[in-house]
Amino acid sequence: MKVLLTIALVIFFSLVSFSQEKLESDIDYAYQNAKKGIYWALSNIPEKKTKLESDLIADDKLYAVVKLHKEVNGIKVESTGYFHSNEVRIKIYKSFDSLENDGYLPNITDEE
Repeated sequence: MKVLLTIALVIFFSLVSFSQEKLESDIDYAYQNAKKGIYWALSNIPEKKTKLESDLIADDKLYAVVKLHKEVNGIKVESTGYFHSNEVRIKIYKSFDSLENDGYLPNITDEE
C-alpha cells in the first residue's frame, strides 16, 4: 500500500512541476512579446502626432498591442504582450533627453 502511495505522490508532484514550468515558459513568451512592442514603439515615435496605437500581428497571430502617448517632457509607452491565453503588460516612461541619448530621437541643433 505504501508503495502505491509513494508512486502516486511522485507522479502527482512530477505533473505539478511540469505544469508550473509550462506556465512559466508561456509567461516568458508573453513578456518577450510585450518587450518587442516597447522596442517597436520606441523605433516608431511619430514626429507630429501625440498618440500612436498599433497591433503587432504576424502569421495571423496577435503578438502585442502598443500604445504610445507624448507627455510633457517625454513619452509613455504601454505594451501588452500575448502568448496563448497569457497576457503581460509593460508600461514605461522615457524623457526626451534619455530618448535622444539612446538614439531614438535625432539630435536637435540650433543650426536649422
